[in-house]
Formats: sequence, C-alpha cells, structure tokens
Amino acid sequence: MELLITIIVLALIFDYINGFHDAANSIATIVSTKVLTPFQAVLWAAGFNFVAFFIAKYIIGGFGIANTVSKTVYEDYITLPIILAGVIAAIIWNLFTWWKGIPSSSSHTLIGGFAGAAIMANGFGAIQSEVILKIIAFIFLAPLIGAVISFFFTLIVLNACRRAKPHVAEKWFKKLQLVSSALFSIGHGLNDSQKVMGIIAAAMIAAHSQGLAMGVGSIDDLPGWVALACFTAIALGTMSGGWKIVKTMGTKITRVTPLEGVVAETAGAFTLYLTEILHIPVSTTHTISGAIIGTGVTKRLSAVRWGIARSLLVAWVLTIPVSALLAAGIYCIVSLF
Repeated sequence: MELLITIIVLALIFDYINGFHDAANSIATIVSTKVLTPFQAVLWAAGFNFVAFFIAKYIIGGFGIANTVSKTVYEDYITLPIILAGVIAAIIWNLFTWWKGIPSSSSHTLIGGFAGAAIMANGFGAIQSEVILKIIAFIFLAPLIGAVISFFFTLIVLNACRRAKPHVAEKWFKKLQLVSSALFSIGHGLNDSQKVMGIIAAAMIAAHSQGLAMGVGSIDDLPGWVALACFTAIALGTMSGGWKIVKTMGTKITRVTPLEGVVAETAGAFTLYLTEILHIPVSTTHTISGAIIGTGVTKRLSAVRWGIARSLLVAWVLTIPVSALLAAGIYCIVSLF
C-alpha cells in the first residue's frame, strides 16, 4: 500500500516536472514574439492545459492515450517495483535535460523508463513490442507531420495575406497567437497528462493483482480523482515555466514572427489532435519543433539552424534508450530492498 502511494506521488511529481519542462512547447513563440510576457504566457498555457481535462472527459469521452501507455508492458509482468524504477528514471532524465536546456520528450522518458525496468526484470518478452514500435515511429513521424502541415499552412496564409499591410497583418497575427497558443496548450494537456494517468493505472492494476487496497481491475475502473490530479499537476508545472527551453524553442531553431508563431502552433495542435484520435502518445516537444522548422523552410532552407535541429534529433533518439538503461539500473537497486 505504501509503495503504491509512493508511486502515485512520484508520478504526479513527474507530471509537474513535465509541465515546466514542456511549458516552452506552447509558449515559446508567443514569448519570443512579445505577444505576452513570460508570466502571462505560462498562466495562459496552464489554464488551457487544465481545460483539456474537461474536453477529454466530457467531449472526447475517454482517455485513449492513457490506455496505450498502460499497455506498454504486458499486464502479467507489471509490478510496483518496476513502475517505481521507471518513474524515478523518468524524473532524473527530465530534470537533467531541463537543467541542460534540452527540449527532450517527457513522454518518451516515461515510456522508456517503464519498458527498461520491465526488460531488466523479465526480459524483452515483458514489453508489447508493437506498442513500443508505434511510439518509436512517431519520434520521427510527429515532427515530420507537424513540419509538413506547418509548411503548407504558411504558404496558404502568406498567399492569402499578400496584399495586407505589414503592420496591420502583424497586429492581427499577434492576436491570433493567443488562439493558436491556446489550441496547442489544450493538445499538450490532452496528450501529456494521459501518459501519467497510464502509469498510475498500471500501478493500480498491479496493486489489484496483489490484493492491495486502492487497486483496480482495469483502466476503465480508474477513480475520477486520478485524471483530475494529473491534469492539475501538469497545469501547475506549466505555471512554473522552463525558461532555458523557451529560449531554445523560441529563438535558436529559427527566427519566429507572429505569423509563423500562429502557423507553427496551429499545425502542432492539429498534429496532437490527430494522435489523440489515434490513441498514440507523442511528444509535444517533437511536434512543435517540427512545426517551427516547417515555417522556417518556407523562407529558405538556411533560415533553419540545422545544427540545433540535428542536436534536438539526437536528444530525441537517445531519450528512450537512455531512460530505459537508467531505469534498468534503478530497478536493480530497488529490487534489493
């Protein structure tokens, strides 16, 4: 019972860290274009992170991504020590990448940690390879989809506004950035909060199999407070900000104008909504990075700082294996007690 409560608390702490680690995803462009101050921007994003809870519960009618994450490891192999090791590894990697200002994927960190601990405990047969492979595929597909949508959105908007006066157009796009940022923040809340829900669900299912209190038979029996707590934690984390990553996302990849900010955030939001429908957990970091690159390419290829983009890609690819290895090591330590 105490171990289950510890896991739930650590998972919510991870969710909070995820919020300030990924705050940059939804506010980087709105801050870099000076539409809102950093403080105003995090409040704006956090509010819509929380709105996502009501959209998922009352409009979508379910938490499909949480269900996918909970099935990363076969149910028969899920134990509380495995989940504990995975969550601890995810927290460590998230804090390290935040400290270094690297916009890595919090979701892939969590999934990699969960899978790595399970593999250490039971071998590769413990993980559902088709789920893992689908998630790995979207490491590349999510930014690509975001970039393609953003590229064509930018061309359409530029063509539609070619006769508009520059100062008038900029004024309108600054206002529209409030809308596009809100759309992306909702997508961020929908996607990332559910990953933590999935981990908590896996822990409660494992507890149920051991006859412990607070256990549930399936994710469908998850108490309502779990979803509310997860969406609240990520919103509070977003309010804390993540300024090092804001700088990377908002200025280092390419110079972002209000028009490009609107397009990038809208394209990123569309991508997140698509993956929500498909029940695929993707990285909001990857998605918005790809969308920002897509807008930059419309000017010229050299407008994108490809060295920075390459460094981001390396960090993305390394996240799952590094967090998996870290979780495997932590599991070895946890299993001694």
